[in-house]
Amino acid sequence: MLARRLAIMRQRLAGPRLPPNSTGIMDVMRNLSYLQIDPMKVVERSHLLVLWSRLGQYDPTELDKLLWAERQLFEDWAQATSIVLTEDYPIFSTLKRSFPTGDKPWAKKIRSWMDKNKKASSCILAQLHREGPLASDSFRCKFAEDWRSSGWTSGRNVNMMLTFLWAQGKIMIAGREGVRKMWDLTERYLPKWVPKERLPDDELLSRVAQKSLRALGVGTPAHIQQHYIRGCCRNIEKVLVDLEAHGLVKRVQICEGNRAWSEPWYIHVDDLPLLDRLAAGAWEPRTTLLSPFDNLICDRHRTEQLFNFRFRFEVYVPKSQRRYGCYVMPILHGDHFMGRIDPVMDRKRKRLMINAIYAEPDAPKSKETVLAMAKTIEELGAFLGADEIVYGQRKPAAWESFLQ
Repeated sequence: MLARRLAIMRQRLAGPRLPPNSTGIMDVMRNLSYLQIDPMKVVERSHLLVLWSRLGQYDPTELDKLLWAERQLFEDWAQATSIVLTEDYPIFSTLKRSFPTGDKPWAKKIRSWMDKNKKASSCILAQLHREGPLASDSFRCKFAEDWRSSGWTSGRNVNMMLTFLWAQGKIMIAGREGVRKMWDLTERYLPKWVPKERLPDDELLSRVAQKSLRALGVGTPAHIQQHYIRGCCRNIEKVLVDLEAHGLVKRVQICEGNRAWSEPWYIHVDDLPLLDRLAAGAWEPRTTLLSPFDNLICDRHRTEQLFNFRFRFEVYVPKSQRRYGCYVMPILHGDHFMGRIDPVMDRKRKRLMINAIYAEPDAPKSKETVLAMAKTIEELGAFLGADEIVYGQRKPAAWESFLQ
């Protein structure tokens, strides 16, 4: 129970809400370290939902201001394309210096293709210098050789070169028009205050592992390696041994009933006071809905292990084979997942459709609990600008009378 509550508190999904403004957004970002960007808008863009779950009714233009005007945040690769903290730029710039190195076939392929297309990359950089920021369809550059792949990227020369120049740190996403990226030179886009030092390998891995663990609250080496910048922490066991030797992390024992879990779990020493407060009963639970890509549940194995909640994203599953729905949002109630909803936002009619509601086998059946869930659905509708919430026929029998 304490492990779950610590994870939820570090994710800012319990306790007093932060202010729903730019200060609150930055506080959430410093707790989470990243927000994954996903283009689907069945309900709303995922990164906006992740912030809503923690802040409530905030203004998304505050996030845009932090990104594109104040530039306290920027877009880079963490868990896929993500919003990250500009103050963490040294982590990302250090990782970029080695792209693409190594003997793996994909690295050799990228190096070879970029070498053959040096004139095209120089053309892109020169055009950005003269005219940037620019969208991908603005570039007028000739390629000596097409990019070839077995997937959808084959022949998309400009997009692939922009991606690789981004991975090298030469360019950045400087704005968006909807989901369309606007590109500019890193040297021009970055604020002058941003630290640009190159981190030694041990410092890089130490920072990444600590940020990952603090966002998790508690985790195994595999959890820490997969969170934040996925796969960045090579030889995670050694990194954790070094952090433990320096008194920065501590091993903890996770127990379920009378059974101790066999894997080593870790907590950051900065979170020990919070753990003590939780052990003393300082717990202020909430009921909320989570994006399918929410940071708390992005590691499906960890979610099942820690919360006994199996969650899978079914948007790419044929409709006839879906168990719960296209864009399902889990219902977090205190330190448990009590169920999930299948919502769709009808923007044309300003109507939030709740196609189905599913309860977990051990979900509470009290009127108070169901009304707390209904209230958070109403709050989601208000955030989305819905004038009406419409419930479908599929609801748990024990909850139905409270959802009329």
